[in-house]
Amino acid sequence: MTTISSTISSYRKRFGHDGKSAARRFVSPGSALVHSNAPAALYPSSNSPGAWSGPASPPTPTMDFSLSGAVSAEFITSRPGEKARMESLNDRFVIYIEKVRVLEQRNEALRAELDRWRGKGSSRLAELCAHEVTELRRHVDRLTNEKARAEVQRDNLLVDVERTRVKLQEEIFKREGAEKSTQSFRQDVDNASLVRVNLERKVESLQEEIMFLKKLHEAELRELQAQTQQQQEVCVDLDVAQPDLTSALREIRVQYDNLASKNTHLSEEWYNSKFAELTEAANRNKETLRAARREASECQSQVRALTCDVDTLKETNEALERQMRQMEENFALESSGYQDTIRGLEENILNLKDEIARHLNEYQDLLNIKMALDIEIATYRKLLKGEQNCPDFRISTPLPNFSTLSLRDPVLESRTTTKTTETRDGEVIIDSTQKQEDPE
Repeated sequence: MTTISSTISSYRKRFGHDGKSAARRFVSPGSALVHSNAPAALYPSSNSPGAWSGPASPPTPTMDFSLSGAVSAEFITSRPGEKARMESLNDRFVIYIEKVRVLEQRNEALRAELDRWRGKGSSRLAELCAHEVTELRRHVDRLTNEKARAEVQRDNLLVDVERTRVKLQEEIFKREGAEKSTQSFRQDVDNASLVRVNLERKVESLQEEIMFLKKLHEAELRELQAQTQQQQEVCVDLDVAQPDLTSALREIRVQYDNLASKNTHLSEEWYNSKFAELTEAANRNKETLRAARREASECQSQVRALTCDVDTLKETNEALERQMRQMEENFALESSGYQDTIRGLEENILNLKDEIARHLNEYQDLLNIKMALDIEIATYRKLLKGEQNCPDFRISTPLPNFSTLSLRDPVLESRTTTKTTETRDGEVIIDSTQKQEDPE
């Protein structure tokens, strides 16, 4: 079983490092200095004690270990360990310097991106949002105008329908009145017909009576003539008085004829006047009936036309209502879509703001790390200068462990990753990774 434990900073996990620039080279106490793309190494190795990489540090002569007789055995035995620790710290320092350089480049890129987002992205996003909002408002105004126009048309159609309904009721009332008048006129016509029939019967009876009276009169005249002839033959004395009877009979006949003609004339006049009145009334009733029928047919045609108009208006109103509902549904869908788009854009803006804030925090953390590294570099230089100025100085206390310095204090998100790999015959059986956050 192989257990690999490594402490990885969150910045190293997030940004990574270049293999060429951040490659860590472990050297032995007798090897040369560590070389990388970072600034030149600041510390000499054991094989070249006089070689110095920093321009501010002057070269020192080669140390003569032949004069080390006064050095104690403890210093001789502790010197290789101290060199190894110094070389390890040198390697760590190179790696940190390279990491700082990479993070500074990444920070510059992020700052440029942040400036670009602040300069262009926000204005473009605001312009896009303003354009979308303007389009939505224009669409809402157009739909509102169409809705108002449809409502006005609907109100006008309702007013027309109400007016048509009132007119239809008036026509129905007129038709009912015309039908009632026609019914009364029919009764009058029937009564006039009955009166005419009765008068015709009376005229016929009077004519028959006149004929009967004429016949009776003629019979009486014949009888009187016969009696007169008999009296002339029997009694001669009556001849003197005969002209008076004849004149009397003639007068009676004339009076009777005058009376009969007068009665006949009066009856004919009365009949003709009544017949003319009844005929005129019948004609008037017929004209009124024809006018009523014509008006009723016109009313029926108008009722049918108005009914068709009402049906058409109802269909138009229903179609407009369906169209209005469809437009409202489409508007609701488009509004919900635009709202979703606006919410998505707002979420993107918030995410970008969060990312910008995170980059700023990371930049601040990197500045803190840089300050800590500067402090550690200054500490290394002081230690090296002290070692250079006192080469024969006996160090009675061990060197401090620089790995325990406050280098990680500025790091906010430091984690400890423990990777466990179990192999058997070259095959990986168990591969597990355990992460643990380091206390700040």
